[in-house]
Amino acid sequence: MKKVEMYTDGACSGNPGPGGYGTILRYGDHELELSAGYKKTTNNRMELMAIIAGLEALKEPCTIEIYSDSRYIVDAIQKGWAKRWQKNSWMRNKKEKAKNPDLWQRLLKLLERHEVTFHWVKGHAGHSENERCDQLAVQAAAGKDLKEDNLLAF
Repeated sequence: MKKVEMYTDGACSGNPGPGGYGTILRYGDHELELSAGYKKTTNNRMELMAIIAGLEALKEPCTIEIYSDSRYIVDAIQKGWAKRWQKNSWMRNKKEKAKNPDLWQRLLKLLERHEVTFHWVKGHAGHSENERCDQLAVQAAAGKDLKEDNLLAF
């Protein structure tokens, strides 16, 4: 399988508010930048969308190293929380619903296709790819033709 590096970040002005994501995919000497902005969303949804967009752009199963500054996502995957929420009908516990089940469902399905390792990186700490993804996300959120996040559920 091809070995791919993925760097991601999400941004939101207000929470909820206008938001965007930025993703860098790197395979050997090839690099692809992805981004999109949304009218009303949350930071966590944009963090999830950054990874989903990157995975959806891959045409075949790959071995992927994903670098994210989102503890929410890295911990939910590495500690098995997301799969447990899914197994429990998107409940975090007996009283509290898991947030963003629509995006978690998409992400978990995409992860089945690839061999993925998640890495947490400290945001806004000089990590060049993370800084670039942040720029892409902020620019996308400030764009003119923002998409609707129709499944936004608070």
